[in-house]
Amino acid sequence: MARRLYGIRGAVCCGNTASEIQSAVADMCARLFSANKLTSDDFVSLHFTMTGDLDALNPAAALRRSECGDVVKTAALFCSAEAPVQGGLPRTIRLLITAYMEEGSVPVHSYTGGAEVLRPDFVQAGNSNSSSGQAAK
Repeated sequence: MARRLYGIRGAVCCGNTASEIQSAVADMCARLFSANKLTSDDFVSLHFTMTGDLDALNPAAALRRSECGDVVKTAALFCSAEAPVQGGLPRTIRLLITAYMEEGSVPVHSYTGGAEVLRPDFVQAGNSNSSSGQAAK
């Protein structure tokens, strides 16, 4: 079957300590990698953003240190500052994974730790993962 490039999104809110960022990033990535059945050959890049109130640890470094860091060691990892927006959700790490999946796949996105409010359309009842194929707003 043919493969095509997909964008897979995730976000998590956490406290501003290295251990909280480490844990939040590891959990979010493990959920996304598992739910989308991603292997090291699938990844092109992972782009994190984080709000200005988080500065204890770079999320790309947190991923590299995590148990699932080996899966992405050949992918490009990048982090940038989230654009400050009045009334924006604080203490938020967002992630955009660019990866190859089988054509016709429906990406599963994950919003947890309070980030569910960013994309309630991607959150299933009682579950912060989603299999919605809806276009981004």
